[in-house]
Amino acid sequence: LIAVFTTLVAGLVAVGAHLAAIDIAGAAARAYTIGVPYEPPRGAVTITESGGLATATAVVPSPLGAQTARAIFPIEQEFGTS
Repeated sequence: LIAVFTTLVAGLVAVGAHLAAIDIAGAAARAYTIGVPYEPPRGAVTITESGGLATATAVVPSPLGAQTARAIFPIEQEFGTS
């Protein structure tokens, strides 16, 4: 019974880590596209740029392995300010 409960708790923590990875990836991609620095509260973020799109990949540790999420945002173009 203890093993089942421990596995259940680890699964819930892993789901929470995955939701955090989704949020972190989205925030990092948005911050990158508007030129604002972003430091994730947990895990690590890598950002790549290709074809006018920024892709942020967030990796957050959890008891059942690292949880990964990606977010893709268009890079904002700055036009003349006249």
